[in-house]
Amino acid sequence: MPIPKPQSKEKKSDFVSRCISELSKDSKYKENDQRAAICYQQWSDASKEVGGSIQFGEEEILLNRIELDEEEINPDNLYIPDEEEYCKAEEIEIDESEIVEYDVEAEKPGLWENIRKKKKREGKKYKPAKPGEKDRPSKEAWEKAQAEKEKSKVKLNKPFRTPKGPKKFSVYVKNDKGNIVKVNFGDPNMEIKRDDPKRRKSYRARHNCDNPGPKWKANYWSCKMWSKQPVNKIT
Repeated sequence: MPIPKPQSKEKKSDFVSRCISELSKDSKYKENDQRAAICYQQWSDASKEVGGSIQFGEEEILLNRIELDEEEINPDNLYIPDEEEYCKAEEIEIDESEIVEYDVEAEKPGLWENIRKKKKREGKKYKPAKPGEKDRPSKEAWEKAQAEKEKSKVKLNKPFRTPKGPKKFSVYVKNDKGNIVKVNFGDPNMEIKRDDPKRRKSYRARHNCDNPGPKWKANYWSCKMWSKQPVNKIT
């Protein structure tokens, strides 16, 4: 049987207990000390993989795994933020010189324009068309729209709030291939405490924020959110 893995936000004590219980069903792991050692090592490895854990009183909780860091833009995940949804300087340390407007809305009506109009027309009731439905773009139409780089006004390198998920924030950037992608970051269920110097230092150390990686990865933007300056010093 496979060795159990910690789940997002699972307490260390709960995981170890669950892990030992499951391993006890496997005849390979006869000794309880052996099972415990394996489970504690699994916790340690998972903590390193996802960027650490966080202490609440006597309980240690695994941080959320970083999922969907980078999404290729498609009709289902294209989102055009309103101006007020973009992050302000007091929320995240942004280099204003890096912010550029990317217009994916067609100069003439096309796929992106049709999507934009449909979203505007249907408002909160908007749902992307499913494969096989009349309004669903064909593969050929989608590839043509991608090739023509039709326009829709979004800002690159400027994060915006995503109240409907999958994370707390998203940002459009160019990846290493030169494609426009959407990067999602930030646990929507946790409030950051970056004004606390100890928490800020701990977070930045765990996530190697001195070398956060490329801007098309979530860690880069999360580190900007946990900038060295407190919020009241950025404003």
